[in-house]
Amino acid sequence: MAEDTRLTAVVALAQGMAAAHGSREAWRAAATGACRALGGSFAALSVWERELGRLRVLVNVGDRAPDEEEFPDAEAYPVHQFPEITEFLHERWAGGGEPNAWVETAEGPAAGVRPGYVHQRVAALRRRGRGCCVVAPIVLNGRAWGELYVARPAGEPVFGRADADFATVLAAVVAAGIAQAERLEEARRLAFTDALTGLANRRAVDVRLDEAIERHKREGVVVSLVVCDLNGLKRVNDTLGHAVGDRLLERFGSVLSLCGAMLPGALAARLGGDEFCLLAVGPAADEVVKAADELCRRAAELELGEGVACGVASTEDPIGPVRSARRLFRLADAAQYRAKAERAAKPVVAGREGPDDPVVRLADAPSADREARGERRRFRGRRV
Repeated sequence: MAEDTRLTAVVALAQGMAAAHGSREAWRAAATGACRALGGSFAALSVWERELGRLRVLVNVGDRAPDEEEFPDAEAYPVHQFPEITEFLHERWAGGGEPNAWVETAEGPAAGVRPGYVHQRVAALRRRGRGCCVVAPIVLNGRAWGELYVARPAGEPVFGRADADFATVLAAVVAAGIAQAERLEEARRLAFTDALTGLANRRAVDVRLDEAIERHKREGVVVSLVVCDLNGLKRVNDTLGHAVGDRLLERFGSVLSLCGAMLPGALAARLGGDEFCLLAVGPAADEVVKAADELCRRAAELELGEGVACGVASTEDPIGPVRSARRLFRLADAAQYRAKAERAAKPVVAGREGPDDPVVRLADAPSADREARGERRRFRGRRV
């Protein structure tokens, strides 16, 4: 391949990874770009999992065999099956340089591999009708991160030393792209995560709830929201200190997460201060109420605090049309407000007291009326 062609391939690979949204797209762009750059028919990107002693495949692209999924859930290979690269699993390489790629063929080792050794990878080439492959270790922050693997079918020209050298360059480009993708992923995680509890934060709830309400309007999917207020936090902070109060918030966050696991795909979040919520999309309203009831029970058993005030609103209950995220939030919040005012040990559910349900009345009353009755509360639904 001419130098200018290879330079174009490197640029295309880097641009493809830079344009990716999320880790999976970055992995696919890396494998696809390397496959094209090296004239391969198949490529895979894998990560070394040191704690498990295995190489786990992240993505397979190109002409995949029947047993090769694009994003496999459980395709992994023990390190001992690859003795020729175990040296790359050390913290750093002797001499301080980065490892070079090597070539293997279905007939056995080729350029850059110790002669006389035939291992699982060679057997896999034969089994899948491939004639050769080039393997390039990926190094991130001076440590082995994984490997880039590109193969050609049997009958095609075998990769040479120049191809292995070029694969080493491509692996360096992939490493830079992965580092950038991981930084962006971490930034996104932090942007949508509560630092104290590790739960989702208000921003994450806003985004997910907006999406859920759109699905409800399009498809009729059930959307339910549990809003809860942790009782007694101020007393704990004032008498025992904020460090103890933080521990109470963390413990309650764990309880919320545990109860949220009763609802497939539910989002557990801390809205701020002593306010938390569960967002469930799909499960029936009664299942959500059951989870909320368990939440109240477990919260009452916490060593500190005074239990939780819990309100539930679901599109499956008789609360009228829900056309905005803000309205569902207001309903759940009004239910929680009533639970707190009555010191209820169980969740209050919007819409379950008949046509004149006081929770629905409060949530839907004009803000001026709520304030005039002394019932106004700052609803935490996003202003739209």
